[in-house]
Amino acid sequence: MKIVPVICAALFAFSSAAVADVWKWVDANGDTHFVDSMTAIYTWTDEFGDIHYSDTPDHEDAVSVELVWHSKGTLNDLDDPAQGSSSGSAYPGETADERFEREQAEAYYCKRAQEIYDSYVNAPRLYRTNDDGEREYLSKEDAAAMIAETEARKNELCR
Repeated sequence: MKIVPVICAALFAFSSAAVADVWKWVDANGDTHFVDSMTAIYTWTDEFGDIHYSDTPDHEDAVSVELVWHSKGTLNDLDDPAQGSSSGSAYPGETADERFEREQAEAYYCKRAQEIYDSYVNAPRLYRTNDDGEREYLSKEDAAAMIAETEARKNELCR
């Protein structure tokens, strides 16, 4: 009877090890990288402008990158030709129709974010509407912050 708990523990260990997640991060050049571990990644630029990466902060200017969950699966799934693309642009398990719909949605949100950003940059003055429906004009500093936030969001959506 003692063998049953051992077998259950072994099956649980193997089943949990088989489930994996893929994480992505973007370097200073805008290139997307994929990893299958939540191990911290540090990056820095040296005096020659070369970008370096490490799993330890080996340099005084090293900063930790933001790991963003990408998908279930493994790194090999990203390069699986059966998924429709070897470039990594298709998500693991994504059908051609699902990929098309996702890419259409991404293009729409990118275009919309660009339109909003352009309208803010070209507006004579930015405002918010208060609870009474009246306009409250933003200071130059607040307007600059709003434009910077909008540009960051646009850049995120338009990779």
